[in-house]
Amino acid sequence: MASLLLQADRVLRGRPGDPLDTRPAHTLQRLLTYTLIGGMFYGAVMGTFGGFAGDRIWQITFSATKVPLLLVATFAISLPSFFVLNSLFGVRADFADVLRALLAAQAGLTIILAALAPYTAFWYASFTGYQPAILFNALMFGIASLAAQWLLRRYYRPLIARNRRHRLLLRTWLVLYAFVGIQMGWILRPFVGAPNMPVQFFREETWGNAYVIVARLIWDVITR
Repeated sequence: MASLLLQADRVLRGRPGDPLDTRPAHTLQRLLTYTLIGGMFYGAVMGTFGGFAGDRIWQITFSATKVPLLLVATFAISLPSFFVLNSLFGVRADFADVLRALLAAQAGLTIILAALAPYTAFWYASFTGYQPAILFNALMFGIASLAAQWLLRRYYRPLIARNRRHRLLLRTWLVLYAFVGIQMGWILRPFVGAPNMPVQFFREETWGNAYVIVARLIWDVITR
């Protein structure tokens, strides 16, 4: 446990030589472990909005499963096109280091999310509105994502110093990841779970445009 926490601290410090050791398989496995544990922890807290009684315990279980699923699926969908872009820009030889930097930032994101979980629990204890709860969780994800972007920039410094094309590719990754992640979050809903609706892993109306729905949700909260 102490070793796990020490490595998590090194990931958050963004020092490329620390979490990315000489054993690539071990490094990737450890970073994936952080992603799963951190995502499951925040997801479990996220699913407690409706309490613990009756079948609401299943919402906690579903949310704990779906947050790491959201992050891993978003990463997996975004990665192939990013690999192609790296190849087209002539930096394919650096892609092993690129992959480890991306995974380290992904792990950092979930560690930050886990650290923000107490604020989500405090919000649930203080306010009862369902739509504000959704927006608050979106805010927590936004904060964690911004912090992870800053962390990724640290990991990318040696790559950018090696070839300035990585700077543009880094920006491209952030756009790709955000675009896929928002839509994937919409497909995998509900994460919070409305108390007046039955608990279910997926909503029946799975597909739709996440950007339009989020804009309407924000407008409804502002104008209420």
